[in-house]
Amino acid sequence: MGESWLEKMQDDRDHRSIVRRAPVTNSATQPLVTPVWPATAWTAESPDALDAVYEGRAPGYTYAREGHPNAAVLASKIDWLEGAEAGTITGSGMAALSAVLLGLLCEGDHVVGGAHLYGRSLRLLRQELPRMGFAVSLSDAADADAIALALRPETRMIVVETVTNPMLQVADIEGIAALARREEVLLVVDNTFTTPRAFRPFDHGADIVIHSVTKLLAGHSDVTLGYAGTRDPDTAQAIAEAAASWGLTPAPWECWLAERGLHSFALRYDRAQENAAELAAHLAGLPGIRRVIYPGLPGHPQHARAARLFAGNFGTMLGFELEGGREAANTLVRAARHIPFAPTLGDVATTLSHPLSSSHRALRPTEQRMLGLSEGFFRVSVGIEDIDLVKDELEAAVAAAFAQAGPSREAAG
Repeated sequence: MGESWLEKMQDDRDHRSIVRRAPVTNSATQPLVTPVWPATAWTAESPDALDAVYEGRAPGYTYAREGHPNAAVLASKIDWLEGAEAGTITGSGMAALSAVLLGLLCEGDHVVGGAHLYGRSLRLLRQELPRMGFAVSLSDAADADAIALALRPETRMIVVETVTNPMLQVADIEGIAALARREEVLLVVDNTFTTPRAFRPFDHGADIVIHSVTKLLAGHSDVTLGYAGTRDPDTAQAIAEAAASWGLTPAPWECWLAERGLHSFALRYDRAQENAAELAAHLAGLPGIRRVIYPGLPGHPQHARAARLFAGNFGTMLGFELEGGREAANTLVRAARHIPFAPTLGDVATTLSHPLSSSHRALRPTEQRMLGLSEGFFRVSVGIEDIDLVKDELEAAVAAAFAQAGPSREAAG
């Protein structure tokens, strides 16, 4: 083997300065796992060499905000899962959406968003974009005709979720994609809930796919990251440049954690999906529950579409609505003390979320009701644990909430 970095330091007449950087040496062996690269900058042998990297004539990195190995490794793996040509990792799922919007829109452009998007996405579209000079309309993504009616001559982009958060509506991706092609409008699909395990939007006409990597892809509630991928090199470059310019790029450690989580993604997804189907059927038969929303249930309004698009992969998420209002909701959460109540999803453990007190709290009451949200509505992210434990605990918690609701339960909510 070549001489070690310590030997080289000892041979260096400037080794007396301990702050001098030790050179990285070659090795006949390689690490089994991806190393963490915390460096904020990379050195080059000359200005010409640096130019070559910046201009794409030579591989390499320059400054971590503009890219680093851990982000590149993670992006390449999600690219492969989704069938993208180039993806950018961002500091969060919202950063991914922001990079797409900031990188591709110009002042005066119009965006059509799904009316049932995640609450913070709705807030970004409705409150932040208009003050920056963009126009926004919202429409029902489950109906391509409704999206068509919202288009204008200046429409540049349509933004939808494959399956909406938290109401689990299934978008008419095929109809919207055909519309987008005909009108030469970019179609951006948030595939966080569905994941490429169940559905690959590029294969159905999407131009850009985004993810909250925080959720099912990373899968352990210890990472906050996003992803935006495309099959068009110019679009990919614009998104990456926006992420770097607006400071939306991630740190290496989070990328490393997400890559590690990604290795078990398929196993986790399949087990959680199996659990979700069983839990949805169980909850649907319990007194005190008004409705259960799960694309795999025959009563779901887009069940046939989900079965066709997702090939029987109905996902790991479900929703249910209790009889009663906020007090019944409080009772259920307190009673289900072993199921974490947290505004997240995609963890290995089952979690409960209450949209009116978290993701959709900023919406006006009329908007909340229009989306179908009530004080009794919960979103469940189903995990990989023994599903009988989850069923038993939620059944007991629902019974406690139903008893608390009392004689006024039919009118509450």
